[in-house]
Amino acid sequence: MTTGNETGTATGTDGGARTAAGGHDEPLPPPVGGVLWSVAGDVRALLMLPAALTMQVARPAIGAGVDEHSVFRTDPWGRGERSLRSVQLWVYGGDEAAAEGRRLRRLHRDIQGTDAHGRRYHALTPAHYAWVHATGYPVYRHGLALLHRPLTEAQDRRLYAEWLQVGRILGIHDRDMPQTVEEFWPYYRKVLAEELEANDVVRELLDPDAPVPAPDRGPLLLRLALRPLWPLLRRPFQKARAFLTTGLMPPDARAALGLEWTPEQERRLRRLARALRLVVPVLPERLRYLPLAREARKAARRAPR
Repeated sequence: MTTGNETGTATGTDGGARTAAGGHDEPLPPPVGGVLWSVAGDVRALLMLPAALTMQVARPAIGAGVDEHSVFRTDPWGRGERSLRSVQLWVYGGDEAAAEGRRLRRLHRDIQGTDAHGRRYHALTPAHYAWVHATGYPVYRHGLALLHRPLTEAQDRRLYAEWLQVGRILGIHDRDMPQTVEEFWPYYRKVLAEELEANDVVRELLDPDAPVPAPDRGPLLLRLALRPLWPLLRRPFQKARAFLTTGLMPPDARAALGLEWTPEQERRLRRLARALRLVVPVLPERLRYLPLAREARKAARRAPR
């Protein structure tokens, strides 16, 4: 499988591809000032990522690959940090974005095995790899409506076009991704109806009693303070993570997995979302945006117009 947009080479800041030194085309990251540029590096995006991950592993092949090959049990904080950096590079990495896409494909090249239904899988099978990418669009769309504001129709279409560009960075062929919003929803509903299941990995990610080790990333003083308290904090942390993962999952995906979600939980989520909508926009940039996004925004302001 080749990397890039198979429909041709484009230039400029609105997507497409650039010609690299070796003469091949490399996909461009989403544009500066676009929808993803504005929201992917906002700290509220951290709350959305676990919902997308859970939808990904609910597909049996992906769940089996994570179960058998991932370090999410033994090194959850390191895995989370690496995954977050990767996602940020897709949007804010500039020339590094396509290189990160290639690195991920190399990383997944040897991941294969048999899923819970006895079917052979390979991580780079187009249907599986494309689903990992596809989950981002409905999760962003649902999360933005709660934590930011609902997208207009134009913004929604722009978000989808930019997410397609991310797919090209990941090396996914255009033929393996629905090319319009109208094509996306029948594809999405078919996967929900025919593929997704609350498998062992899904249940483990949502289990408040899962044996998650104390954080080993972040400021040293915070880690030292959390370590002795972690036996008391672990279960409340896990319950909060499960609550946010389930609540920020699109309702149709939640229903497809049979996850319980009560009206009281919805009210709690909306109260939290309302507080975040008030507080986060007035934070200073160093607190509102994740490090890669913050540096990219500074560089964009310094760039000649």
